[in-house]
Amino acid sequence: MAEHENNIEVLESQFPAASGSAFAAARDMVLKSGQSVLQSENGVIYEIFPDGRRVPFKKVEPPTPDTYGRKITIR
Repeated sequence: MAEHENNIEVLESQFPAASGSAFAAARDMVLKSGQSVLQSENGVIYEIFPDGRRVPFKKVEPPTPDTYGRKITIR
């Protein structure tokens, strides 16, 4: 059982980097296809175009800072 838990912890530790790489690859693929993407930055959603233009799309609440490893109970 302990080995299984260690394997899960290793996979969980690799997830942020793997998901970041997958997201970046998908974003690049969309831009290379000639389409735009939406990106949130400092409380503003921007539409990003393949030529690099950034057009403000909508203001949103800025992200809430979080603490790594914090546990949240959902009821």
